[in-house]
Amino acid sequence: MDKMRKALLSILTFAIIIAFSKANPIATEPHALESFKLNETHQNQGSCSYTVKIKTSCSSTRYTRDQISLSFGDAYGNQVYAPRLDDPSSRTFERCSTDTFEIYGPCTYRICYLYLYRNGYDGWKPDKVTVYGYNTKAVTFYYDTFIPNGIWYGFNLCNGAAVSEA
Repeated sequence: MDKMRKALLSILTFAIIIAFSKANPIATEPHALESFKLNETHQNQGSCSYTVKIKTSCSSTRYTRDQISLSFGDAYGNQVYAPRLDDPSSRTFERCSTDTFEIYGPCTYRICYLYLYRNGYDGWKPDKVTVYGYNTKAVTFYYDTFIPNGIWYGFNLCNGAAVSEA
């Protein structure tokens, strides 16, 4: 009986280790935020450059003509806003593709929130969004869900939640 308990305990321990090693680094799911406000007073004070990579899911629509915007920032009120990242003529946001954008905005500390905004009728399902900045570690937000129309949708992990940093 003792050998069986040890074997079961070993299997359980191994299963827990595997589960945690493959767990999604962001503990929460993306959510709608109806009260999200853009901080438009600081948007033109762009002294920092960011590279944003957006991977569209392979289960998304083939392409989208929807208008896609992005906003991200830190816990100190520094916010970067990028209106209209979409460009259907350049095949932006096609299924199974990764698009890279250079965005300028205020300098941030650790990026802890990111929201996407979609306006249109086609639909769009991003897989993940990674932001690289000069003064901040790269951070990845995992979506893998269709973005609702007409509302900011994403993550706010500024209150101590885990974020995947590359």
